[in-house]
Amino acid sequence: MTRAAFFVLTALADRPRHGYGILREIEELSDGEVQLRVGTLYGVLDRLTADGLIVLDREEVQQGRLRRYYRLTDAGVAALDAEAERMAAGAGAAKRRIAEGRRAGAPARPAARPAEPPTAPGLAGGYA
Repeated sequence: MTRAAFFVLTALADRPRHGYGILREIEELSDGEVQLRVGTLYGVLDRLTADGLIVLDREEVQQGRLRRYYRLTDAGVAALDAEAERMAAGAGAAKRRIAEGRRAGAPARPAARPAEPPTAPGLAGGYA
């Protein structure tokens, strides 16, 4: 499941929402880390609909514009639950490994620094 699909399903977990409402909810859920473009959102909605994970709940006209509200299906709830469990298990495994490394006294390795470019000629005529 893509990150975008996960957040769309999560945004719809508590109630039906229209496109703009989904975008706002995703931004809030992800603390601003995930900001989908409208075209991306509707591509994800189409795919989730085709997969039977969401359905069109209703359509409303608001200020002359059509709003389509989507909701999770039972299959969507199950898929979201399974993905959340998978992610939690992966996070748990990572936390355990980090703790094991700390207990074993494994030092954190600094990131490799790029080599400094040569700046002056050396004794043998090369650059130091």
